Amino acid sequence: MGAQVQSGRGRSAIVGINVTPMVDVVLVLLVIMMVSATYIVAQSLKVELPKTATSDDAAPQLAKVTLTKDRKMHFGDEEVTEKVLVDRLRTAHAEHEDVSLVLSADQDVPHGAVVHVIDLAKLEGIAKFAIHVERAE
Repeated sequence: MGAQVQSGRGRSAIVGINVTPMVDVVLVLLVIMMVSATYIVAQSLKVELPKTATSDDAAPQLAKVTLTKDRKMHFGDEEVTEKVLVDRLRTAHAEHEDVSLVLSADQDVPHGAVVHVIDLAKLEGIAKFAIHVERAE
């Protein structure tokens, strides 16, 4: 008696497992997962929000800017021009280096206007910003 197993036609049985089809399926699943993960990340809104203040730390300084539907700019509660806004952002950064910009814009304000205000803040040295949004219900 030998160690070889005989089948009905006189050939030996398959002893090894062919893993090539399994590897192909795993690679296809990996590509599908990578593409879907990239799509999900692209849909999220990336903003850097200020940290929660503790009793030992000072509250973060906030520069609040609002863009209205008719493209008027407000720093805090006061309506300002672009030149005055730049001066206020510069002053806020000079007073507190870790100041954060909180930008509230009407939903009808063009994307370019929002990016322009963020760019003005970055030119003045403000690196942290948050976009104020409301959750849809």
